[in-house]
Amino acid sequence: MDDNPARNASARRMPTVYLPHGGGPCFFMDPPPQAPQTWDGMAAYLRGLAASIGERPRALLVVSAHWETPRPTVNSGAAPGMLFDYYGFPAHTYQLSWPAPGSPPLAAKVRDLLQSAGIDCDEDAARGYDHGVFVPLLLAWPDADIPTTQLSLQAGLDPAAHLAIGKALEPLRDEGVLIIGSGMSYHNLREFFAADARVVADAEQFDTALTAALLDPVPAAREAQLIRWKSLPAALAAHPRAEHLLPLMVVAGAAGNDPGRRMWTGPIFGKPVSAFHFG
Repeated sequence: MDDNPARNASARRMPTVYLPHGGGPCFFMDPPPQAPQTWDGMAAYLRGLAASIGERPRALLVVSAHWETPRPTVNSGAAPGMLFDYYGFPAHTYQLSWPAPGSPPLAAKVRDLLQSAGIDCDEDAARGYDHGVFVPLLLAWPDADIPTTQLSLQAGLDPAAHLAIGKALEPLRDEGVLIIGSGMSYHNLREFFAADARVVADAEQFDTALTAALLDPVPAAREAQLIRWKSLPAALAAHPRAEHLLPLMVVAGAAGNDPGRRMWTGPIFGKPVSAFHFG
């Protein structure tokens, strides 16, 4: 992070982004023959992410669904490696590389902000980028030249706690930091490939309700609905476990009073999946 106040003040306030990261290394392997265009729309959204943001971020802070720790933990390494935390995929997908530099100064700022908000946190200088980071960002910023720091989810997956984490990190947006939540708005692996009409209807109900909550123009009302996300229609059918939804809570918390927008939606094996931006 740049500690020059004048330069920080000149940075445009960054939006916050909740993006879908697909399934494993899905964008870098042959698509399913029965549905060859499955990942095309999501890939196009990710490839267009930098243009949709506009100004180039000075740094990225990514909250991935694939890292949970007892307390929020920030990756403080200067050169994180690759963490291939998926299994059973083609050999070439374990050769992918997204060597973006880490940002120890940003990691330190994240810790300071969280501690100042009364949120205990840790750091890990050894962990690499998991696939919730490198898979989507290899499409969005293929040059891997923006300093990037990863922040874990907190075990227990409490939505209010993750909204609070996001609120504490909101000032980073005024320093040119793009806060990204990487997950999937629908994540029921047991039924992901099912064509059952009930499963599809449940996914559609949840996507509609989640979108309405995120587009609520009253920030307090949006936050209240996110805290009670399990009461949304078909919520537990869409997310039997919340880890792929919780990155959304962080970016919504960091959104402050900024409105939400659905920037992309498309069917994945018949179930709608959506991306949301704030600001």
